[in-house]
Amino acid sequence: MENLVEIRDLKVEATTDSGRRVDIIKGVSLDIAAGEIVALIGESGSGKTTIALTLMGYTRSGCRISGGHVRIAGKDMVALSERERASIRGTEVAYVPQSAAAAFNPAKRIIDQVIEVTRIHQLMPVEQARQKAIELFRALSLPNPETIGGRYPHQVSGGQLQRLSAAMALIGDPKLVIFDEPTTALDVTTQIEVLRAFKSVMKAGGISGVYVSHDLAVVAQIADRIVVLRNGEVQEVGTTADILSRAQHPYTRELLAAFEPKPRGHDVVVKDREVLLQVNGLFAGYGPIQADRLPLVRAVQDVSLTVEKGRNLGIIGESGCGKSTLARAIAGILPPFAGNLIFGKQELAGAVRQRSRDQLREMQIVFQYADTALNPEKSIEEILGRPLTFYHGIKGKQRDARIDQLLDMVHLPKSLRHRRPQELSGGQKQRVNFARALAAEPKLIICDEITSALDTVVAAAIIDLLKELQRDLSLSYIFISHDLSVVEAICDEIVVMYGGRKVEEITPAHLKAPQHPYAKLLFSSVPKLDAGWLDSLELDPELVRTYGHS
Repeated sequence: MENLVEIRDLKVEATTDSGRRVDIIKGVSLDIAAGEIVALIGESGSGKTTIALTLMGYTRSGCRISGGHVRIAGKDMVALSERERASIRGTEVAYVPQSAAAAFNPAKRIIDQVIEVTRIHQLMPVEQARQKAIELFRALSLPNPETIGGRYPHQVSGGQLQRLSAAMALIGDPKLVIFDEPTTALDVTTQIEVLRAFKSVMKAGGISGVYVSHDLAVVAQIADRIVVLRNGEVQEVGTTADILSRAQHPYTRELLAAFEPKPRGHDVVVKDREVLLQVNGLFAGYGPIQADRLPLVRAVQDVSLTVEKGRNLGIIGESGCGKSTLARAIAGILPPFAGNLIFGKQELAGAVRQRSRDQLREMQIVFQYADTALNPEKSIEEILGRPLTFYHGIKGKQRDARIDQLLDMVHLPKSLRHRRPQELSGGQKQRVNFARALAAEPKLIICDEITSALDTVVAAAIIDLLKELQRDLSLSYIFISHDLSVVEAICDEIVVMYGGRKVEEITPAHLKAPQHPYAKLLFSSVPKLDAGWLDSLELDPELVRTYGHS
């Protein structure tokens, strides 16, 4: 089979703030055949996105291609002028970003943005481009293909917008499409439909693809071959089946092991369990108050749940089901409109500003994105020191010693205390985020999607850390996620939410036998480490019609 892409001895270097040059891609060579889909997989910082971007002759700010060549259909993207590269982007190589929302202009109709490539490169008349866009919408299994292009980006779902961004990439008939983690932010039921649509269109058109991801179970469904990267170097290359069943490199085996966390889910009966948090008939939402004294948008509706001391409750469901709103209502960030909260033996005020300092201290929340949760202007020392002084009045040498203890608790070197968040990796930032919560010495920590932005190996390490801290400090967690395997690994009970309501509560030991129809659809949609899983998956069409929102 003829190669469409040839990468030979590719080197990319970055310039640090001090002016030092550092190699981040270290002599990578790779071929991609016509019609073949190759996945680049590895932890954050492995170089997978950097390599993918060089296929368009592009590098991020502060980086440059320092050696080797990247050929697409015989054209060297490194040697071409910027004008020549611009003429190829969109017509021979196209890009589908991780965040489709960021790729679309909110002020323009979707179809006008999808056909923009055809106008820039003068590929066809406008009306012909519109008809081609509609054909792509239909091929990508989008609803109402004739009219969906007339909407604005905010008027479609996340899964629909991700497929529309693929249509934008495909309309110029490229030979190669780069998918940069396009399903990371999607819940599993939506992810399945998006993956199926991508795979169908790519295979039908004989288009080559590069699929960048840290999720082996996802790439196993779409890739013909997998390239495993670490620290800018190729560790292993093989067919998807060989990588999944006969991995040779220790790092590849580590990635595979990270997908199989040991479930915490024990069903041990403990007498005289102590209730730590009781949530009773909670309603929360947004918008003007209606006649029934509830908000117009009811994101959480009549939810009741219990968290026991030393045990963990998982809350799962698709995007928009109300799980994060529930977390904010419990934490007092978004005061509930009805219902009550009992923490320990005291009723909690709805608003965080009305709670006592001890109540604030005993219940902490750790947010999804450490990048936005940590002040970039403050050092790690200042970030951790503030709650120590606020809650415990600790200052001076005593505070310094406690900061060292906190860093040690989350397995970070003490030398990081003088750095700022932007100088840390994603996993390190999330550990600092967690250390800040621990500084308060809480009884309950609400974890809101804290592993969703992390690669699999780092996420598994964070889960192990949480288990260790729970053993040492007798903590309880509310763990909110759309990743069932993560929740299964740490939680004793799991609440399934749909449409703002609790539809089922189940233990990890009984995940294979859910009772509610939506829970059945959700659990059956979790990708498996099996290359043929997606092709053989048959979801109940009635459940998809009723509960699917892709």
